[in-house]
Amino acid sequence: IMSHGWGYDPENGPDTWSAQFPVADGPRQSPIDIVTADAHYDENLQPLEVKYDPGSSSGIVNNGHSVQVDFADDTDSSTLTGGPISGTYRLRQFHFHWGASDDRGSEHTVDGAKFPAELHLVHWNTKYPNFAQSTTQPDGLAVIGVFLQIGDANPQLQKVLDALEAIKTKDKQIAFLDFDPSVLLPSSLDYWTYDGSLTTPPLLESVTWIVLKEPINVSSDQMAMFRSLLFTQEGDEPSNMVDNYRPPQALKGRSVRASFK
Repeated sequence: IMSHGWGYDPENGPDTWSAQFPVADGPRQSPIDIVTADAHYDENLQPLEVKYDPGSSSGIVNNGHSVQVDFADDTDSSTLTGGPISGTYRLRQFHFHWGASDDRGSEHTVDGAKFPAELHLVHWNTKYPNFAQSTTQPDGLAVIGVFLQIGDANPQLQKVLDALEAIKTKDKQIAFLDFDPSVLLPSSLDYWTYDGSLTTPPLLESVTWIVLKEPINVSSDQMAMFRSLLFTQEGDEPSNMVDNYRPPQALKGRSVRASFK
């Protein structure tokens, strides 16, 4: 592993990020442990409204930290409105975090419980000129977090998993078209929300987090497909992409609100 880059190994993992990115110790870092007894119901929270256009999916990439599916975001074709946010946020990409085994892998935890994986759908606020600009603003991004739990195989996830073989190594990417990300959402969109950050460097404190209460299913066999990806580039000593998650950060006085009683 290159020493100058951040990653998830002991020498460049989350414990070391603050050296290069001091905001790692900032007041609104993510993920967090969601303590359900402390999350208060807020009757003013709106239902989430997602309008995703399958025609806007463009590609899938192994970026060396996760698998990411990218979306065309030059128009309001795939958007998030409602919930805790005001205005229109455009879908930019989604990606996953997962563990080396089924007992861990999610970034957020619920009352200390870990899930084998977590899906993040990243949206940016269209009141800013572009995605890059939005990442530096306190209300710039809205990320929906979805927990994956072990259960029956998830057919909706299979199209993503089927593409992984072609992007096994870092920097590999292929076209990924006509995918509707709303098929990856659970039937209930009840959520917790809080002010947080990106969970990967540069860890900018620009995210309104929307963590869905209801998980989606994934089978152990499907989880194994995620773990077949590599952190490393073609020709390098292979290193399996596992445990690519940041552990929960201190709440530091923030409140967590719930859209449900």
